[in-house]
Amino acid sequence: MKTAFSGLRYLWASQDIRRKLIVTLIILVIFRLAANVPVPGINGAALKSLLQGANSSGSFLAFLDLLSGGTISHFSLLSMGVYPYITAQIILNLLTPIFPALQRKMEEDPREGRKWQEKWTYYLAIPMAALSAVGQINIFNSYSANTGGSQIVAFGFTSALWLPSLAILVTMVGGTMYAIWLGELISEYGIRGQGLSLIIFSGIVARMPSQFGTLLADKQHGWILVISMVLVMIAVIYAIVYVQQGRRYVPVMYPGRRVGNRMSMPVKGTLPLMVNLAGMIPLIFASAILQFPAIISSYLSGSKFTGLANFATWIQSTFVPSSWIYELLYFLMVVAFTFFYTDVMFSQQNYGENLKKVGAQIPGVNRGAPTQKYLTKVQRRITLVGALFLGVVSVLGYLINLLLKAIGIGATSSSTSIFLVSAAGLLIVVGVVRDTFLNIDAELKLHGYDDAHLVR
Repeated sequence: MKTAFSGLRYLWASQDIRRKLIVTLIILVIFRLAANVPVPGINGAALKSLLQGANSSGSFLAFLDLLSGGTISHFSLLSMGVYPYITAQIILNLLTPIFPALQRKMEEDPREGRKWQEKWTYYLAIPMAALSAVGQINIFNSYSANTGGSQIVAFGFTSALWLPSLAILVTMVGGTMYAIWLGELISEYGIRGQGLSLIIFSGIVARMPSQFGTLLADKQHGWILVISMVLVMIAVIYAIVYVQQGRRYVPVMYPGRRVGNRMSMPVKGTLPLMVNLAGMIPLIFASAILQFPAIISSYLSGSKFTGLANFATWIQSTFVPSSWIYELLYFLMVVAFTFFYTDVMFSQQNYGENLKKVGAQIPGVNRGAPTQKYLTKVQRRITLVGALFLGVVSVLGYLINLLLKAIGIGATSSSTSIFLVSAAGLLIVVGVVRDTFLNIDAELKLHGYDDAHLVR
């Protein structure tokens, strides 16, 4: 009897698949090496002191550090990762339904529309990266100043600092575009379509060993925290796989085929609709968007107006993963983005017209637009379950941290930060692993290995 992973033995049998896996691994190694190269002019001692602080900034900076794959702790060239590109994608996806001209462009010629969207996503990613770079520097400097530390980066556009500041800004933007380029190389020459996801995945996985080490460093409750985290990981992995496999099968009647002078009977079939069509994308979207309040407020924290400066300080202390306001907004945004992204993806598939072209029909529903409307209604109903699930997983670490405190297990600041981000990071990791296996499974079948049944 073959195991669920029996198809893995074919990975090295196909020269093309073997080459893609090697290329993907090499590029990920290059990314991890580049992630340790710091931005010039960084005060390393002040940065280390800030990251080890026990104030409210610890959770937010640890959150950024996890999502960036540890690049924040080094303030590396890749400290912003690929999130400016993702933010640019969000903006364009939001603008497309708003402007009819863009909507028509995407509907009339989807291929050209995607090319246009990709091109402008790259263009928009550059100013978004510059904005994020300045905001990130301001956040670190303001947090360091609030804790009585030294300035992390000497940054400003005065006569004495404009040239070093410009060099830092160009370096950080260049690092972001370099990370995006590496992701595109993976999608083109490695595992198809998984480039940016694998870049994010590699960063999160790289931080997991140090997370367990940090939990074990708690002499009083170290093993309890580690066991709790392992149990959470097992439960979350099972729940993610279970929900990702959830389908609603809509009955469809396909027309019979003509055999000589006779027509065969109509064929009964089903159209599977996924409970979570959006995958882990809403989580990444929400994480990217929720960084903006702290980034924008960093520009205002040094304002001459006392009220505005105090408001900016309040924003910075509120929009951190340890705040209930942040977690509530995180939950709501994940749910909202799940519905939004699912609607966008589902409308692009246009099942109503596609079923009409092949003569298929859902019993009791007219072909064409009524079919699309009916399927959209069904998809939105089952998406509610997937959206709530993603929302709960995104704030699961915060809920676990509250539970641990309620039963008398006082976690340290660092371990608190780990619990706040572990479930969300795990959702991204499991989603990427699952999608990667599906892509490998498709590649194996494309090369004739039909008996390779990978985990789905």
